[in-house]
Amino acid sequence: MTTSQMNAEIFHSLSILAESEDMLARAAKYLRKLAKEQQRKADSTLMSKEEFFRKLDEAEESIAQGKGKTFTHPDEMNAWLNAL
Repeated sequence: MTTSQMNAEIFHSLSILAESEDMLARAAKYLRKLAKEQQRKADSTLMSKEEFFRKLDEAEESIAQGKGKTFTHPDEMNAWLNAL
């Protein structure tokens, strides 16, 4: 099935669902969910909760091992960040 055919099928189905506000709302909610999933796949900077918390655990472990960077003044931190 071509993209044009799928678009036509989707719009035909939506025109049928448009007769019921409830069904149209459910379809819109599902389409938003699909679009959000697609955006997540396309954005490499996004991560799952599990991955985020795993990275936090790794950072805390590094700090406990003395591998962290500390600053005594905000200007020192800003200079270090600007040098990156």
